[in-house]
Amino acid sequence: MKIALLSGSIVGSKTQTAMKIIQNKIVEQHPSAEVTFIDLKELSVEFSDGRNYLDYSGDTLYVTTTLMEADLILIGSPTFQASIPATLKNVFDLLPQSAFEQKIIGIVMTAGSPKHFLVAEMQLKPIINYMKGNLVANYVFIEEKDFYQTTITSDDVLFRIDKLIEDAIVLTKAYQQVWKEQEDSYDF
Repeated sequence: MKIALLSGSIVGSKTQTAMKIIQNKIVEQHPSAEVTFIDLKELSVEFSDGRNYLDYSGDTLYVTTTLMEADLILIGSPTFQASIPATLKNVFDLLPQSAFEQKIIGIVMTAGSPKHFLVAEMQLKPIINYMKGNLVANYVFIEEKDFYQTTITSDDVLFRIDKLIEDAIVLTKAYQQVWKEQEDSYDF
């Protein structure tokens, strides 16, 4: 199973911290999974100009092909101005409209206050649905108060992260099995 973890911002540290914790948990709990951590902070991704994603090069091609080849994508996003950051939206714009077809997508949102709880519902989920993604039902919302430096201090948040990972892995395995059975049933 190919898993891509996307930390969708080039500033701040909370989302990156949460995604690294998730990476460590997946690697520990599912050693056979092929896990790739995409940290936009460490990459130079071009702005989308409408080209096919394969026509880009460098970090941009790396990001888009990694996401296109993944079976499961966990997206981490901070909340900026009551929305997702432009860097994350740019990644979506680089991909084809059906990029998330037959992929399981999970969401981790970070924010400074509980006022931004619905950003995932109103901003991120519609994009993922439009791109044909199969969403894990529940996402993880983490407030600034749940962090201390590069550590998540809330046991409840850590429990919800474990549940997101478990649900995402189970859904990916189940969907892959059903899709394979459906494909095998075709006569051609």
